[in-house]
Amino acid sequence: MIEVVGVGDDGWDGLDGARRRLVAGASTLIGGRRHLDLLAPHAPGAELVTWPSPLRAGLPELLRATGDAVALASGDPLRSGIATTLVDLLGADAVRVHPAVGSDALARARQGWSAESATVVTAVGRDLRAVLPHLAPAARLVVLCSDGADPARLGALLAESGWGASTLTARWHLGGPDEGARSERADAFAGRTDDLVLCCVEVRADDPAAVSPTAGPVPGRPEDFIAHDGQLTKRDVRASALARLRPTAGAHLWDLGAGNGSVALEWCLAAERTSATCVERDPTRAQRIRDNAAALGLAGRVEVVVGDTTTTDLTPFAAPDAVFVGGGLDEDVLERSWQALPVGGRLVAHAVTLEGEGALVATHGRTGGELTRVSVERAVPLGRYLSWTPARAVVQLAVTRPHGAS
Repeated sequence: MIEVVGVGDDGWDGLDGARRRLVAGASTLIGGRRHLDLLAPHAPGAELVTWPSPLRAGLPELLRATGDAVALASGDPLRSGIATTLVDLLGADAVRVHPAVGSDALARARQGWSAESATVVTAVGRDLRAVLPHLAPAARLVVLCSDGADPARLGALLAESGWGASTLTARWHLGGPDEGARSERADAFAGRTDDLVLCCVEVRADDPAAVSPTAGPVPGRPEDFIAHDGQLTKRDVRASALARLRPTAGAHLWDLGAGNGSVALEWCLAAERTSATCVERDPTRAQRIRDNAAALGLAGRVEVVVGDTTTTDLTPFAAPDAVFVGGGLDEDVLERSWQALPVGGRLVAHAVTLEGEGALVATHGRTGGELTRVSVERAVPLGRYLSWTPARAVVQLAVTRPHGAS
């Protein structure tokens, strides 16, 4: 059994009786150097072991060698902490967590923010652009930082993204004797803080009339929300597809024939913890999907595979909750997608050619669902007047897998 003890910046003084007894009675004490230095004097009989590097690769061997142990972690060990990794490796039955008050809770207390009114974003060991999907007018963010350089980096990122008027408050050593804070406009925040730091952000747009089209979860963003070469599902049709794909928290999408990734990226922006696997045959477009995902703060949530949808083996991919087929469409691709879905999984496919329509009609005959022809016209100048110009019509198949489907 691994007992994970949450430790605040106040060290031993902040531990309650139960956590003190665990530390004092430990035969093996595992932790980072700072935590071991804080608590080792109170565990005189313990063997002191530091976390391996790289962490996840070295943990299995370390845990086999130590057996039962007490592990030290910051604050709430399940808030972007070591306990999450330990539970993933060992299972919840082999790990007991004894949390302290987390730094995010202390920060909200200092700000006077309720838990319901603020979103916690971790940038520890990650690209700071992970905050970008959460930026919206009046949003409140608590951003967990890697080090004392992150607050200024975050301020610069907010300024570059049109949110420089936000209030950025850096708070360090929360709950400890060296606690401190500094609050400034994001676009004016400069210099380094202490390393044990997080940032509280009250989000404000520089120009409320020019808020980024990526703000908020609603799909159907303008085509220029990503870099592209013209090969993408247009916004009105994309909004229709996302409405039928129904992204939900933690759900995974296959985007087959992904083009420049517009559907997969909007899927990931629509709900928390969503992820996507994109298959795109053109290597340049595949790299553009990766670049677009990074620019939107979604790099860790979008996997890109270079391959043709008609020949790529789909079985190694994470199981989908929904599949979108936007390119390279034939009956075999649709059938393999259908068979990969669980009960309740959604399949949405688009066609603009007669051959593609035939594949959709044939699949509809086997699976049922809804066939829709989506036509969009936009008003464009015609001399001194406006005239309607139609876009290419798209045939859409949308179907949810029921119980007993073959």
